[in-house]
Amino acid sequence: MDPIARAAFSSWGWRPEVVIVLWVPGVLFLLGWRKLRRISGSARGARSLGAAWRPVAYISGLLVIGLALMSPIDVLGQQLFFMHMIQHLLLIMVAPVLLLLPNPMPFLLWGLPARARLAAGSALNLVLHKQSTIGRLLRRATSPAIVWFSMIVFIIGWHDPNTYDAALQNELVHDLEHVTMFVAGMLFWWTVIGAGPRLNKNMSLPAKIAFVIAAVPPNMALGAALAFSQEPIYSFYVDMPRLWGMSVLDDQRLSGIIMWIPGSMMYLIAALVLLFRLLSGEGTKTPRNDEPHPSDEALAASGVVVGGASGGQGV
Repeated sequence: MDPIARAAFSSWGWRPEVVIVLWVPGVLFLLGWRKLRRISGSARGARSLGAAWRPVAYISGLLVIGLALMSPIDVLGQQLFFMHMIQHLLLIMVAPVLLLLPNPMPFLLWGLPARARLAAGSALNLVLHKQSTIGRLLRRATSPAIVWFSMIVFIIGWHDPNTYDAALQNELVHDLEHVTMFVAGMLFWWTVIGAGPRLNKNMSLPAKIAFVIAAVPPNMALGAALAFSQEPIYSFYVDMPRLWGMSVLDDQRLSGIIMWIPGSMMYLIAALVLLFRLLSGEGTKTPRNDEPHPSDEALAASGVVVGGASGGQGV
């Protein structure tokens, strides 16, 4: 194996700030899941609070983030464009879905000590209340149109040659790139999945299908532009030692194909799942609004987090 490739594959950058950011919510989720599993008692089924898939999905999402940011993928991303593209797909499309499907907010809150949980719940109620200034601003900033536009802007914007090269040359800019892409991905899939807390009215299934499908053309266009370009777009990779005999253009073409096909498939798979739910009649079910205000236990069991903002059932 090429010495540079061997060194890259053996490189794991254990960044303390990343480890802490991943470890804390992981521990809170597991603690909260155990508590809510006891509260839910004998409830069974995939949608119950105690379902084993919830912690498996959430912890898997955290591990995907760790893999993207601290494994050889991050190191090789400095040498090969297509590895950097894989890193971005993990942060934008894989990790957010795994993190949001379990509807994590109730579990994270219940993972806190009792006093801290009540304080956090009260703070969230104040911040997200419909009449609060911050709540109104957050609802506007997280409207489906703004979320969709932000997702596309960040993905395409960071692939501008100047910003992309700047991210590869400066660690702080590189971290900013990853954070903004991840946040944009979280907001996008949060809108689709409907996890709590909900700041806006949950979209209908047909609207969600259109929302997801609308992201395919820009993604395909960027992928095609990279795949069919006849000259290197990013000067940073021109000066890098080439691994495995892969030329700059071949590396760029492979990156474009990854964004074009696997990247677009993520949206299409989500659309197909939503379509299946629609055809199965799930979109016609209407929630009951005539029940009295629930207790803390019922609040957790129903997936409600704060101020009437409830978690969804997932894609």
